[in-house]
Parts: sequence; structure tokens; C-alpha cells
Amino acid sequence: MVSGGNGRFAKVLKKTINSNNYYFPTKSQMNILKFNSLEKYLKLKKPKYFLHVAALSRPMSVHDKEISKSIDMNIVGTCNVVKACEKLKIKLIYFSTASVYPGIRGNYNEKDSVNPINKYAYSKLGGECAVKMYDNSLILRIMMCEKPFIHRSAFYDVKTNFIFQEDVAKMIPKLLNQKGIINIGGKTQSIYDFAKKYNSKIKKASGKKIYPPNPSMNLTKLKKILN
Repeated sequence: MVSGGNGRFAKVLKKTINSNNYYFPTKSQMNILKFNSLEKYLKLKKPKYFLHVAALSRPMSVHDKEISKSIDMNIVGTCNVVKACEKLKIKLIYFSTASVYPGIRGNYNEKDSVNPINKYAYSKLGGECAVKMYDNSLILRIMMCEKPFIHRSAFYDVKTNFIFQEDVAKMIPKLLNQKGIINIGGKTQSIYDFAKKYNSKIKKASGKKIYPPNPSMNLTKLKKILN
């Protein structure tokens, strides 16, 4: 079961994996903000795994200006998913973000302390708290983007682990039976260096006023699993 069945990542997932083994319900079929709707659909389909991708993300400003919307979708909705999965004994895989780490020194591993860099990340960490209460769960802290890189400029002074959605989608079948927390990303590099490989005309920009300098993650755990 994949929440956010019409979302950006779900559309990529459909093209990448054998989608015959997956359900991609629309909001009208399964609304995570309405527990009865969620439970009814899960009872009908009886999935073994629940890939919780549905979230409010862009624009980042919405999490500052409309906190109720952010809380409802990313925290309350996730709490409903956790309760439903626990009740029906379904394995839960939750998409979180690398932005829950402080972003100062970089190379953060899964056991490092968290300190979200913005309100979006706080909303995703709120979801993490609910997921961690359910033992049969997996949290993926991800730094991914669409392909091609959608922005006209990229930060030269912010290091991270950007990876394309297609590459994350390919990993999913290999991660379904894992538990705990796993960092998901690509090579540690500046966002500009990542983007210019796919767009030679990308412009340089400074991210100092927007992001901390190094929210990159340690991917040792992921590499061991994939290998």
C-alpha cells in the first residue's frame, strides 16, 4: 500500500517497480486524515506493507504560514497510519527527511541526535515519533529530488546527499523487511555539484541564509544492506 498514490514519488515508483504488487489509492479512496476511511481500505486490500509517502512538502513556506495544515497532514495523518498499521498488523515504512539532522558538521548517522532545520522537518520528526512507537516499522530519512533538477540555481555552499526519486524507488523492494532507521541518499557533495552534472547551465547561489552548511548523512548502513 502506497499513501499519496497520486503524488510525485508514487508516480515514479509506478514506473520503476512491478506496480502489480502495489496499491496506489487516491485520497478519495483512502484518506489518512480520516481513520475510518484508512482502516476500511486497509481491511479491504489486506496489504503486507504500508509505504507512507503522503506528505505536505513544497512550498516550504506553507509550514511557516499554515501550521495547522502541516500538523494535520504530516503529524496527525501519520499518527492515524501508525494506529491502523498496528491494529491490522501491517509493516510500516515511513518517508522522513534528512533535514531532521542539525546540518552543521555533516556525516550524520542514524544514532546521532536530531535538531530539525525548519518547520517542515519538525513536522516530519513529529511523524517519526509516532512511527517509533510501533515496533514493526522502518523510518527512511531521505534527501531526494525530481529528475531533472527543477531549479534554475543551486547552492554551492551547502553539502548534502541529493539522490533522484528513481534511484530511491529502485531501493524500496530491498528495504521492505528492514526495521529501525536508515539514511537514504547519494554522494556527499554541494547541491551545485550535484545539479551541474545534469544541467551545465545551472547557476550558483548561496544557501547560507536558508540552510545550515552540511546536513549530509553517513550512508554506511544503507550500503551494507544494498550490498
